[in-house]
Amino acid sequence: MQARTISLERGKRGEDVLDRLRNMAIFYEFKPGEKLNEAELAELLGVSRTPVREALMALSYEGFLEASGRGYVRRRLDVKEMKDLYELRLAIEKECCRYAAQRATDEQIAELGEYLVRSRSVAPSTSVNELVELDEGFHARLAKMTGNAELEAMMVMISRRIRFMRWISMDGAMRASTQDQHKALLEALQARDAEKMQALMTAHISLRQDQIVEAVTKGLAKIFL
Repeated sequence: MQARTISLERGKRGEDVLDRLRNMAIFYEFKPGEKLNEAELAELLGVSRTPVREALMALSYEGFLEASGRGYVRRRLDVKEMKDLYELRLAIEKECCRYAAQRATDEQIAELGEYLVRSRSVAPSTSVNELVELDEGFHARLAKMTGNAELEAMMVMISRRIRFMRWISMDGAMRASTQDQHKALLEALQARDAEKMQALMTAHISLRQDQIVEAVTKGLAKIFL
């Protein structure tokens, strides 16, 4: 029993370390191209080097870091990579629309409607982090309606990879437009109209090349200022 308790505590500690380092990577507390020091991170987090080493390996697999010599560096904020991620996101979310229209229960659709009402009612002063979480929450709920655990997992991965871009781009006008588009998606879902949902999702997600360049430029300025 004691050994199992110790194992569970180590597992929880490892998850906490991974979550903390992932957030640091997402919001570029590690500068693009920065070499990560395992010992310094372990000291910062108050843990041994083992959970840090395991977390860095996981973050490399998730696409936030890349191998450099015997360690890792933060991947650069790259226009082509962001364009590729948004194209992938669009492909995944259109499939989510198709399956959600077919498989979502009436209860799930009603819950999404309630979620959207709550989301639309938050104060203008709400932090950008919370606004991004609300945006991600809407799309996560759509993915769950597919009944496909692999699609759900891919949505989680994509949301993490583009979270910084969402954070940089979120402002009052963007939020108002996003909420209106979410409402239209909900109405198409209520009508079980997969084709309309996919068209709305395409308009919702598609970004022009110049928009991506602008967001990446703003992101780099934020990171290095």
